Amino acid sequence: MTPLRTLVLAALIGVLSIPSSPAGAQPILNVGGEPLEVQADKLEVDVTEGVALLTGNVSLAKGGLKVNCPRIDLKFDQTPHVNWARGSGGVLADVKGVHAEAPEVELDLKKQLLDLRGGVRLTRGQGWLQADKATIDIATAKVTLTQVKGSIPVSPKGP
Repeated sequence: MTPLRTLVLAALIGVLSIPSSPAGAQPILNVGGEPLEVQADKLEVDVTEGVALLTGNVSLAKGGLKVNCPRIDLKFDQTPHVNWARGSGGVLADVKGVHAEAPEVELDLKKQLLDLRGGVRLTRGQGWLQADKATIDIATAKVTLTQVKGSIPVSPKGP
């Protein structure tokens, strides 16, 4: 590993591990005004290509969104702002009270959409749904499902 690459990697790791930014400082991985907080056993960064790979006990959090899985691939621009992420290896996600489990997830941070694929299970309270695919709008927590079955509790009293 070249000294420059080692220095860039060390700086990126240092910035990613800081829980909050000092007044006036800009976090290196900023998304839509909120920092993207990440944690992993290992981080590999290719600054030239604008990609990063996090592996081992990976967690990602942004506002009301939390994602945990074994692997997350990130793409970022030159600012650097993260604009896309893909989690794989068995994903657990929570968005504003909706708990999701799926084999993989894709996160479009520009559109604020979380796409879960490959057999999804969503739970909230005592209700649960299974679907082939689920899309969650992060800003509104609106959920769209395809090929759905499940159980939704109803109130014993009418409206």
